[in-house]
Amino acid sequence: MTLSWISDELHEIEASGLLRRLRSLASTQGPVIELDGRSVINFSGNDYLGLAGDRRLIRAAQAAAGKWGAGSGSSRLISGNLAVFAKLEAALAEWLGAPAALLFTSGYHANIGAICSLAGPGDAVFSDRLNHASIIDGCRLSRAAVNIYEHGDASHLDRLLAGTAARRKLVVTETVFSMEGDVAPLPELIETTRRHNVMIMVDEAHALGVLGQSGRGALEHFGLAAADVDVLMGTLGKALGSSGAFVAGSAELIEFLVNRARTFIFTTGPAPAAAGAALEALRVIREEPWRRERALAHADRLRAALSVMGQDAGPGSAAIVPVVLGTPEAALSLSAALLDRGIYAQAIRPPTVPSGSSRLRISLCAGHTDEQVDQLIEALKEAIR
Repeated sequence: MTLSWISDELHEIEASGLLRRLRSLASTQGPVIELDGRSVINFSGNDYLGLAGDRRLIRAAQAAAGKWGAGSGSSRLISGNLAVFAKLEAALAEWLGAPAALLFTSGYHANIGAICSLAGPGDAVFSDRLNHASIIDGCRLSRAAVNIYEHGDASHLDRLLAGTAARRKLVVTETVFSMEGDVAPLPELIETTRRHNVMIMVDEAHALGVLGQSGRGALEHFGLAAADVDVLMGTLGKALGSSGAFVAGSAELIEFLVNRARTFIFTTGPAPAAAGAALEALRVIREEPWRRERALAHADRLRAALSVMGQDAGPGSAAIVPVVLGTPEAALSLSAALLDRGIYAQAIRPPTVPSGSSRLRISLCAGHTDEQVDQLIEALKEAIR
């Protein structure tokens, strides 16, 4: 079979307003970027603390590369287990109050590896309806029975758990939902899983560094600890300004993942530079809480302004603010109108979000100035009229 059918598929994607194209970024990540040859204010990243382009992280990455090389050269179980990885895993575990942690090369690898290790045929997984694609794919690839509970609905989860006979049961949720900006009701979800004596895994990708009194995520935000869940997943490529991900939990869990997580076993270890940068990010997060506070203050101000405009930005308390518009065409139109005004806010369309909920996903970071947020608000007022 030839690939001629791809042309028809692409035409269908374009006709439905869902065609995606890569944009060229000619600068470091930051509040202002060089996008497709022009300077624009960036409200589309996950660099919540403004660390991705921080000179301290860049120097730490350079130092790690100088000592450990450009790449790890092998899977960690063969000859790629560089000492810098153990140092970062220990630092992450200590920061989060967990016994141990294990690095993965991406959040996608971490979620799929953990879910597929903990659940399989004869088991059942329970996933929030709005969970990230990496969780959805992990549930499907596990070959366990997949049960979807309504978004943030602990009562629905309770009913599903009570009605499912399975060898093992695993509940998986994001803590801050990447497209909604809202926070999962962790106390209720954890209480439900305890009552049913089932495992719970939380994805703190968009919460770490941002929520909680010291930036330890949504668990800290609710006065909870890493010990209150069975599996804690987090990423290094968002608030921590680097790349990669990790799973934290008991020493026994981490040893089990080393032996069972295929996305850990059968892939080359992370880049040493990324580990060096993440170690520096942990230090900065501890010493500069103003970064978290500033990003959240910007997001609160934007939500308030959108409310005045008659736009429902949702109940979020994170650094993500959605502007739900409905159709792909409406989202693309508003995104283009903002770009004309020097503001980059990417349109998010299915399958990233459910059909009928295309939107702009606006993310705020510590590096944004008050004036830049004002410019965004004024541009939204003009474009939404």
